[in-house]
Amino acid sequence: MTTDARIPLSRDRVLRAAVQLADEHGLRALTMRRLAEELGAEAMSLYYHVAKKEDVLDGIVDVVAGEINDAVARIEPSPEWRQAVRLRILTARQVFLRHRWAPELFETRASTSLAVLKYYDGLVGLMHRGGFSHDRIHHALHALGSRALGFSHEVFDPNAGASAEIPADLAAQLPNLVGMLREIAHDDPDSTLGWCDDQAEFEFGLDLILGGLDRLRDR
Repeated sequence: MTTDARIPLSRDRVLRAAVQLADEHGLRALTMRRLAEELGAEAMSLYYHVAKKEDVLDGIVDVVAGEINDAVARIEPSPEWRQAVRLRILTARQVFLRHRWAPELFETRASTSLAVLKYYDGLVGLMHRGGFSHDRIHHALHALGSRALGFSHEVFDPNAGASAEIPADLAAQLPNLVGMLREIAHDDPDSTLGWCDDQAEFEFGLDLILGGLDRLRDR
């Protein structure tokens, strides 16, 4: 990716170029120097629009969250809370599948963007109109965790340096874990945001939580 250097720089242009760079080469490829090269500009000129790399990272969270909010705003309303919440979350997930580096970034931001808070505000509104008290919704958001946004936190992450294979000398000590790992299979890479965060596993966990919340609501 090399963008047209004749187009004046702006914060929006810098951030969208950063998103595209991360999409094509991964988040770790995103440096101020690389971003400037992609924009056909001097690195110092970026600092008129973004204070530092941390500002870029916060900014691209806003960009992705904005895409999520635009996507969920186009959903046809459903009168049934469970279907409405499920569709909202799965729509958000589709945005993350376009930006597979984004879940890792969303989990590490110390500050929460207004765009992310607006997404949660809409989710809270759906559940409140569906008959949940604010206390129940608070518990529900804790139960959903990152699933509320469209991805699940990985318990194990072989891509971060661990191995999905259990060493032979440990296999005898971990018969149940090894037995499970020999049988499970995740064979849909296009729907995957992590080692075990594929669409089937994500929807299984989401439906389990939403079903449990529905039973609590009816009490």
